[in-house]
Amino acid sequence: MSRGPSPTVRRRRLASELRRLREAAELTIDEVGEKLECSASKISRIETGHVGVTPRDVRDMLEVYGIEDDEREALVQLSREARKKGWWHAYNEVFTGSFVGLESDAASLHTHQALLVPGLLQTEGYTRAVIRAIRPDSEEADVERRVAARVTRQKLLTDAHPPEYWAVIDEAVLHRTVGGPEIMRAQLAHLVELAALPHVTLQVVPFAAGAHAGMECPFLILGFPEQADPDVVYVEYTTSGVYLEQPSDVHRYTLMFDHLRAAALRPDDTAAVVERAADRLA
Repeated sequence: MSRGPSPTVRRRRLASELRRLREAAELTIDEVGEKLECSASKISRIETGHVGVTPRDVRDMLEVYGIEDDEREALVQLSREARKKGWWHAYNEVFTGSFVGLESDAASLHTHQALLVPGLLQTEGYTRAVIRAIRPDSEEADVERRVAARVTRQKLLTDAHPPEYWAVIDEAVLHRTVGGPEIMRAQLAHLVELAALPHVTLQVVPFAAGAHAGMECPFLILGFPEQADPDVVYVEYTTSGVYLEQPSDVHRYTLMFDHLRAAALRPDDTAAVVERAADRLA
């Protein structure tokens, strides 16, 4: 896996631009569908990024919106880039939705977990134990496929141009022995090792902090390098997740993350706490 332009992010940007240009042309979705002799639902799905769009469809839509040649060709090229397949398509039975595609192009990733080590920071043994616990009926081949997909995804942090990664975890994560003492000890050592990387910050919210802003559910704030790609929040639930893109939602979760960072131990103190937790498993 190598970092590069994500087709998922390109499709999101294209969808936003097509919606903006339609509104600027003062056309409704129904009117565009009528002019292009297609259903209004197709235009709606394109504008929300739920379906891909061919370069020809983009060219036809932009002609209806009165867009001139240079801008039109730039957006048609964007549609070509959006149709390329990312590395994650090799694991399409594991990765559903657009999460990994967005993650792969992010410039910053700010996450909070209260129960588990965040996915990008997990060891193979820890990942395998978690998957077996969450999916007790899975065949061994499926478990190993999911472990391989997670390991490939983790290469993001060792890329030549990695994102700025900041994780705040609850102290409970350190004391839940996942996979047995040996696997958990290796996981904790791995956390200390990754936290020493210049682009990775790890903080623990101690039990002594009491109730805190991240107790409801895990979340991830994805920040992108281009102004045309606004930040997005991914809120994780048991079997799925939701994407929040409204500025008010992103601001709310950014504020929550700031409160969590303030309640958490400093990174140096966090490393010491993690090491002590590992020592107790020896």
